[in-house]
Amino acid sequence: MNSKRQTLIETALTLFYRNSIHSIGINEILSVSGIAKKTLYHHFAGKEALALATLEARNQRFLQWLTNLLDGAKNDQDVIDKLFHGLNDWFHDKVPELDSFRGCFFINTCAEFSAEDCAISQYCRQHKEQVRHLIQQALSNQDASFVDLVCLLKEGAISSAYVSQDREAALKCIPMLKAVAH
Repeated sequence: MNSKRQTLIETALTLFYRNSIHSIGINEILSVSGIAKKTLYHHFAGKEALALATLEARNQRFLQWLTNLLDGAKNDQDVIDKLFHGLNDWFHDKVPELDSFRGCFFINTCAEFSAEDCAISQYCRQHKEQVRHLIQQALSNQDASFVDLVCLLKEGAISSAYVSQDREAALKCIPMLKAVAH
């Protein structure tokens, strides 16, 4: 990938995740990145295209982290431990590849771009489907209700950790899930 394009994506991702997409203007991204406006528009048609590229970058990073996290899980209880302890690490800023915890970039972005037919909103939904699929693949219990429970508790833990500042939310999910995972 072109290094200037990558710099624009990384700069925008950092600024968007920290502050929100709507609150960051193109000029701020250019100022922080040190890249010319002409170069930005050579790589991206506009801010929405750049926002989609940041979502793609974050999606790849998150899915790789999740894949590595769940790799080698021996059983469903191990999947639950790995997933929710991993989330706990993220909530406590111990996962450098996910940056300092500011909630879920996809939930935050979807709240900004709520129209169902919006490409950004659709990408956020696609990300959640991919995450669910990875978790489902790791679980031996393929019952849809159990997979829903794991995923809903994961989403709730992320939201509680950010909105309510309950950084222990992920750990609170483990005993509930283990009670039904046996």
